[in-house]
Order: sequence, then C-alpha cells, then structure tokens
Amino acid sequence: MQYSIVNTDYELQLCLALRRKVFVIEQGIPVDLEIDQYDAAPHECVHGLIIAEDGEAAATGRLIPYGENSGKLQRIAVRKELRGSGVGREIVKLLEQQAVAGHFSNVLLDAQCSAEAFYANLGYVTLSVEPFLDAGIWHVRMKKDLIAHHIR
Repeated sequence: MQYSIVNTDYELQLCLALRRKVFVIEQGIPVDLEIDQYDAAPHECVHGLIIAEDGEAAATGRLIPYGENSGKLQRIAVRKELRGSGVGREIVKLLEQQAVAGHFSNVLLDAQCSAEAFYANLGYVTLSVEPFLDAGIWHVRMKKDLIAHHIR
C-alpha cells in the first residue's frame, strides 16, 4: 500500500472515484451533497489517499480547518473489499498526523452511527447527545484530543 497526501489532479480523481463508489453508489447520497468546494483542486484542503497494490484507491479522507485549533475529518471512505483490513485506521492516522502538522490540537468528525464504535476504538469521544441526520444518514459528532493521545 502507498500512503500519500494528494498533490495532483490524478490523485484527487482517485479519491473522488472511491467516494462516489462508497457514498453515492453504495449509500445513495446525492452527488451534489458529496462533492463540494473542497474537492475543486488538491490544494483546497488536505486529502489523504492510500493506494492498493492494484493501483486503485484503497482508502481516502480529507481534513479541513474547523474553528480555532481544530480540524475536521470528512469523507472517510474505504473500498468495500478492504473494510476490516486496517486500512480505515491507517487513513485516519494519516489525516491525524496532518492535523498535528497543521498545529491543530484536536479533530472533530461526524461519524455515521454504524461507524461510531470504529472511531471510539481510535480514541474519539462522542459529543452528540442525540444522533442527527446528514444526507439522510444518522450521524454523531465525535472529537479526539491529539495532544492527549500524543499523535505525531
């Protein structure tokens, strides 16, 4: 597997193709809700990408600034046949390292309820009192203190 921060349009297109498969095709999220201004070019935010041995995207996600000293992880997607392999944990770790490099002390994310336990196992704490709907799917807001977890 090859880990990278997206710098080229080609790499960004790999990310977007995987997100289309996961969010638009598998989960039925409208494409106009899935793709936004942060996807216009590689430099619009930090896009992480893990490429499998077959040259296709294995996992992707992005990091955007979100308030003072905070970042927000978004659009975490793992290729269906690789779920449970540890690649999801690796893309989150890659983005957390970028958050530390960007001097963020914590990161937030809006996790689909079905993924809440996954993120809890990575040190995220649920902030939401009640789940909320986003793009027709139930989510909870979660947070991780990067300093307390000694992320490097």
